Amino acid sequence: AGAGPGTAWSRGLPGASGTIGYVLPPTSPGDRDPWADDEPIVRSRRGVVADAWDDDPDPPPRRPPAGADTGEQPLVEVPVVPVRRLLSLAVAGFAALLTIGLIFGAQTAGPGLARLPYAVVVFGVQLFLILAWAMAMRPPAVAVVAGVCILVAAGADLAAVLPPVATMAPLGYVAAGGFVLAMLAQLVRRADRIRVTESLGSTLVIVVGVVAFATLILLTRLRGGTQAITVCLAATGAALVIARVVDAVAPWPRLAPQVPRGALGVVVGAMAGTLVSAALGSFIYGFTPVNGAIVGVVSAGAAVLADLGAGYAEAGRELAGDPPTMWLARHMQGPLGGFALSAPVAYATSVLVLGS
Repeated sequence: AGAGPGTAWSRGLPGASGTIGYVLPPTSPGDRDPWADDEPIVRSRRGVVADAWDDDPDPPPRRPPAGADTGEQPLVEVPVVPVRRLLSLAVAGFAALLTIGLIFGAQTAGPGLARLPYAVVVFGVQLFLILAWAMAMRPPAVAVVAGVCILVAAGADLAAVLPPVATMAPLGYVAAGGFVLAMLAQLVRRADRIRVTESLGSTLVIVVGVVAFATLILLTRLRGGTQAITVCLAATGAALVIARVVDAVAPWPRLAPQVPRGALGVVVGAMAGTLVSAALGSFIYGFTPVNGAIVGVVSAGAAVLADLGAGYAEAGRELAGDPPTMWLARHMQGPLGGFALSAPVAYATSVLVLGS
């Protein structure tokens, strides 16, 4: 065999089918195998490519050169977030205050414009919800979204008080109009158009949560609505308070290293909320212990899962590299989300169980 320019003779190899091969020097650094440490590649005249070590039944293991990118993700040590007992008790106290304010405010709501004091109480809770969830989810143009959600909260409260017929239709119109207005406000700004799809979900969550609290005002106008508020929100409050108190005493087993919550608190909280609603069903007109327990397990279960989900969402944002949320908003987010989910449950209870 003749050697072409730039080639060199090599020793005969059994893997070359009895022919004499030659070594091809690399034409560029990119043509070489980054995993091979100067191992010659032999090409036979028949076009068969063979490794120079193929005649060895036990070739030496190949190891990547120093500094080579293996494509494997480095192991990241995730720190375990400690459970702060005083903080858990403080969150439990906040949930208890929400429970007392929303239940006793509904008991004092009068007919007509006399419901405005309760609407003011609900509007304050809605402001807390907007502050906590907007700062946690950080949608594009967060100031614009928060401003629109404040207008939606005020409009939903008035829509629950002023119409002569108490229906959910005005609240639905306010929610749809507020969502469209928030999206248009972000489309106007060029810097926010790129992230408009990302902001779709966060804006919708805040708007729906704000309008959900307004259903409590609407319930005070329905027959049996105040009783439904008492049973559902008592179950919600008991579940959130007991779950956080148990976390302060026995936060185990840990559900995740990044979430300072224990499974025992979640389970015991949901059971305590169900027990409270079943007990109230024995005394409140229109309820029985059975349907009270059914309503309670739905309300309490939704509340503790919303509270737990807020903790997981915050841990996910921190693992993704986002800056942490302000501590006050971070710890208010879970209880507020739990009560926002319980308000529609109370409305459904009033309609389905009490026939309002």
